[in-house]
Amino acid sequence: MDLLGRTEEIILLAVWRLQDDAYGVSIRKELSRRTRNDWSLGAIYAPLHRLEQKGLVSTRLGDPGEKRGGRRTVLYSLTSKGKGALMDLKAVQDSLWTGLISLKPAR
Repeated sequence: MDLLGRTEEIILLAVWRLQDDAYGVSIRKELSRRTRNDWSLGAIYAPLHRLEQKGLVSTRLGDPGEKRGGRRTVLYSLTSKGKGALMDLKAVQDSLWTGLISLKPAR
């Protein structure tokens, strides 16, 4: 099993969460909202490209929109291999967390 980096993992999760609305700007907004950090589009597109090369996401062109001057949006979706990678990551994390004493904030 090839484990993904944390950035790739959370981008995959965002794509899965957004489903048919997963494109660069919506992924950026979702990650910024969930992580409370500002994400640049470059920080999203580079991992998305790697994920596509690994066969974990696929792309398709959306309909052209007036807001985009007639340009088409590139939409991302998880492949079955991508879903499997997320399931593997969750199993590893669950295994590592199982049986640990709960974390309490230091005082």
